[in-house]
Amino acid sequence: MTEATQAPGTTRDPARPALRDVVFVEGVRTPFGKAKADGLLAETRADDLVVKALRELLRRHPELPADRIDEVAIAATTQQGDQGLTLGRTAALLAGLPHTVPGYAIDRMCAGAMTAVTSTASSIAVGAADVVVAGGVEHMGRHPMGLDADPNPRFLSEKLVDPEALNMGVTAENLHDKFPHLTKERADAYAVDTQSKYAKALANGDIGPEIVPVAVRSAEKGWGLATADELPRPGTTVEGIADLKTPFRPGGRVTAGNASPLTDGATVSLLASGETAGELGLPAAMRLVSYAFAGVPAEIMGYGPVPATDKALAKAGLSIDDIGLFEINEAFAVQVLSFLDHYGIADDDPRVNSYGGAIAVGHPLASSGVRLMTQLARQFAQHPEVRYGITTMCVGLGQGGTVIWENPHHADYSGHVPSTQEG
Repeated sequence: MTEATQAPGTTRDPARPALRDVVFVEGVRTPFGKAKADGLLAETRADDLVVKALRELLRRHPELPADRIDEVAIAATTQQGDQGLTLGRTAALLAGLPHTVPGYAIDRMCAGAMTAVTSTASSIAVGAADVVVAGGVEHMGRHPMGLDADPNPRFLSEKLVDPEALNMGVTAENLHDKFPHLTKERADAYAVDTQSKYAKALANGDIGPEIVPVAVRSAEKGWGLATADELPRPGTTVEGIADLKTPFRPGGRVTAGNASPLTDGATVSLLASGETAGELGLPAAMRLVSYAFAGVPAEIMGYGPVPATDKALAKAGLSIDDIGLFEINEAFAVQVLSFLDHYGIADDDPRVNSYGGAIAVGHPLASSGVRLMTQLARQFAQHPEVRYGITTMCVGLGQGGTVIWENPHHADYSGHVPSTQEG
């Protein structure tokens, strides 16, 4: 039967091209500020933070025509006010992108930006997009987690989740209960180490190149320029945090010293297919290998990275021994320790969060996933001997997310090579 006489209701089999390589080009972020009335970004709009980061990302890549961007996906956990209204689309318009560039918003709580990356990367892989922008924002000072939320009463009446599952600090205490050998002393020591690593990375210039200066306004102090993170506590000692209050349980183990602080900030990243990166001259900082999200009981939310990592490794045909660098979001020290303990990794392993983590820099919920990726990309450039790395994080209400990346600087890099280098 010819095409002209094809029977009604039937179609030809479409072409089935192989999945395309997806590369992380670059990520940027605003300085992270404390989510308080006197915080660095307290009087700056959340959407303006995204716009500033997006404009800077495009400024850094003049080789990318703005109309080649196929999608803008921006995440926020509390999607209201100045971080509502379909952030991806509104941020694109406010940043001056052509009106032809579409956008959307995402919510997977802490893994919002991570999900923005994996969702848009999937579009690239199947050929639905060539270049995308993905990121996240959280202004926790304006929009505290859970503000105006109305959980369905069935969650409690039908015992679908433990009542404590809605309080992230309590879930961290539950992890201490589940793994009593992960003591407060270990959590405090880990927290002090991450503060030290952040301070060292800052001094070495490893933290800073990704930060976008933001003009800030204070009704009391006037205009200023935010250029650095506000939250790190250099010089923190184990003795100095040993007796801090345990707000989630009398005599507990989770304190302000071994948990991430409430934070304001935004992140934005650029991803492209390998072929498009080669065509436009966009650098490939790392290649996406696989990703996975997984669920765990909500009351031990912090354990989510373990099954998510197991799934991502299985999909990639890799083992934990193949991973040479780890960027783990530090919602709570005990959450990171539970991951390390599961895989037999030492608390102070130098492969883990070598620039420090969220306990020092802060955790503006939906934006943190891209911060992890940005830091891993820089570490890849410094460590060509490492082929694979992961970014992983726990997610509220009992989830985890993990993305595995390949280092293009490694001798055995398997990703797309631009045509000018082939043959």
